[in-house]
Amino acid sequence: MRRILLGIGTLLIFSAGFLSCQKAEVEKEKAPSRALAPEEATGEYPYRRLSTYGFFEGEMNLLSPSEEIIYYNPASSLFTDYAWKSRFIHFPEGTKANLVDGELEFPVGTILIKNFYYPTDFRKPENGRRIIETRLMIHETKGWQAYPYLWNEEQTDAVLKIVGAETEVSFIDYNGKEQVINYLVPNKNQCKSCHNKNEALAPIGVQIKHLNNTLDYGMEMENQLVHWAKLEKLEGFDSPENHPSLINYEDKGQALDERAKAYLDINCSHCHRAEGPASTSGLFLTYDEKEPLKLGVNKTPVAAGKGAGSFKYDIVPGKADESILTHRMNSTEIGVAMPELGRTSIHKEGVELIREWINSMEKSK
Repeated sequence: MRRILLGIGTLLIFSAGFLSCQKAEVEKEKAPSRALAPEEATGEYPYRRLSTYGFFEGEMNLLSPSEEIIYYNPASSLFTDYAWKSRFIHFPEGTKANLVDGELEFPVGTILIKNFYYPTDFRKPENGRRIIETRLMIHETKGWQAYPYLWNEEQTDAVLKIVGAETEVSFIDYNGKEQVINYLVPNKNQCKSCHNKNEALAPIGVQIKHLNNTLDYGMEMENQLVHWAKLEKLEGFDSPENHPSLINYEDKGQALDERAKAYLDINCSHCHRAEGPASTSGLFLTYDEKEPLKLGVNKTPVAAGKGAGSFKYDIVPGKADESILTHRMNSTEIGVAMPELGRTSIHKEGVELIREWINSMEKSK
């Protein structure tokens, strides 16, 4: 019987004493390359080792999902220093998500699994990869909690790193050039910086607008939400046509405006929305925002500080190089760079997409 264990069970609630001990234990893990001994599944989260959850079958680094977890993928992906990602979700046995007023509500015990990795050579991904981290979001009785796991050098397991981590990653990019990135694994508290909805930790990628698209399940192509409904893991969903759907911003066959809005939504709107921590800025970057001023057009920032540089407006129509939005996207300087967390490098393709979008706007008279 698989060790997937993931029944609702007794969900771990950290006490101050446990946090202190756990932090000390994690900080002593100076050699993540060391082989990790087996750990017993107790039904209490979080486990120290990723392998204890039983998410994957066979060799861990193959990331072959057990039957109890479901593959999912948002139409557009948030940029994380060019890392590739694979995502899965586990529902406790006998439970399902409910679609209520356009929002997905997940049962206690749901676990979101997100793996971050780099192919050795982006031109030949089949020739090997290095998995850097796996982030779990577990819906506990006290709400969603985030737990980062750092993979060892042997790629046999990952260990809980509540305090975060830093590691150097090298790879060959699509142009055949060697790249080196100082990759940062966020600490537990930093996760809320992005996963923040009305000051509570909340998922980003498992929203209707991100999942309402077709996905390749190997044997067939099917809408993700339809697939969940067929598996009896989603209730209240009627038809894809009745719900919002974002496109993949990397698809150059789509309209420029739609691509730009999709990019800003997945990369920026978790903060820049009415329910987000940047709501006081008055800059709202959700895909469905129609008011030009709220999108930043000819809008002066509320309190950008040095982040604004020498520029006056978030977006200057027809003048991307005079817009604060592209200025901040094109920087890695602390206090200037946006997003503030999640990257140590510049997403050149993303900057170019938003530059093209702004330059396509009719210039102000």
